[in-house]
Formats: sequence, C-alpha cells, structure tokens
Amino acid sequence: MADQKNSAPPSCAVCDSPVGEKICYTEQGKGHKGCPTVACKQVLEEANQAYGAGGVQEFAHTASAQEAACYANRDQQPYVMQPTKTRIVETCEFARKMGYQRIGLAFCLGLCAEAKTVGEILEAHGFEVVSVCCKAGRTSKDLIGITEEDKIYKGTDESMCNPIFQAKLLNKEQVDFNILLGLCVGHDSLFFQFSQIPTTVLAVKDRVTGHNPLAAVYQADSYYRKVRNPTI
Repeated sequence: MADQKNSAPPSCAVCDSPVGEKICYTEQGKGHKGCPTVACKQVLEEANQAYGAGGVQEFAHTASAQEAACYANRDQQPYVMQPTKTRIVETCEFARKMGYQRIGLAFCLGLCAEAKTVGEILEAHGFEVVSVCCKAGRTSKDLIGITEEDKIYKGTDESMCNPIFQAKLLNKEQVDFNILLGLCVGHDSLFFQFSQIPTTVLAVKDRVTGHNPLAAVYQADSYYRKVRNPTI
C-alpha cells in the first residue's frame, strides 16, 4: 500500500493513547492523525527489507535479544518488568555477543576521570580499548572561524573539539564498536557522520545536571519550568 498523500507528518510524541492501546503496540490498537504505523506503509516496508542486508539482521537480532536480557524472571505470568542491568553492563554484554574485541572510546576532555573508569570496566570485561579525547590533535578554533566573542577562555588560542579526528582515528584503528562518552551537542553529530563503525552512546554532555539531561525533562513542570517556557 502506498503512503497516504498529504498526511500529517509523523508525530508519535503527541499520541495520547495508553501504551496498551497504541496500534504500534497491538494489532487492535488505535492510531492518531500523524501515526506512521497507519500512514507510512511504504517507508515501513522499505525499512523492514533493510534488515535482510548483510550483517544488519544479526546486529538487530542481537540488540533485541539483549533488550530482553536486561529483565529478570520473564517466565513469570503475569509478567511485571524487573530491570536488572545498567547501561554499561548492557553495552558490554551486547559487544560480547556480537564478538567484538576492540572497542573505541571517544570522550570529552571534561570526563577524563569517567573515561578512565569506563576503560577499566571494558578491560575487566575482556575488551581491548582504544580511546581518544575530544581535544586530541590540539587544533585551534581558528580553523572553523571562531572569534574571541565565541571562545570559552577569551584571549587564548583555544583548542577546538575535534569529533571528526576522533571518528577518523578510530576508523583507522579498525575498532569493532564505538562508545561515545559526554560529547557536546553537534560534536556527537559530526562523529556519527564520519564514523564508519557502529556506535552507541553511554552518556551525553549536560553541564548543569551532571550529564543527566532527563533531569530537566522530568522536572519541566517544577524546577526546570523555564526550559518548557523560555519566554517567561
């Protein structure tokens, strides 16, 4: 079936149906205006066909199996979710199931201590770690036209974050899998663009919340009201 013309763009975030009543969750469910399950059949078919490509099915299968492995006592009926594994443990288990041995760790210079611990954890799980921080190479911000007004430390020759160097270096090292730790908004996007290797994210940069950006989302109606209402 061809996709419906002139339909609303996908808008899953505004769907107010309970999870158990969503058409993406159950065949008897409902789809709202802008529901891609209802309106985007052609794209869905193309996406589903892509899982047949070399290596994609194995990767997707392992990811889905790992998802289930993060819950305990799944044989109990009726089942109530019982999550048991942290993100870093989940990452290690997934990499091991995929047969990965050499892990790339691209991190922010501001998270050196965390990167050291993450590297030690990965090594404890049997992986070889190749790590590179965002400032590696000491490329001046002059390269991308940053003026004094847009420097953090004005009056200095400030080194820029270089996610392209991070990605290309890990490509060259032929790692099996990349982990991003604390890269800035935009810098992480450039890393994804230039990496030739599957990449996951352990943590993202959030200078205010201790790198827990959902804190502002969870409290958008209380302490972080200004985030939801920037004009007040």
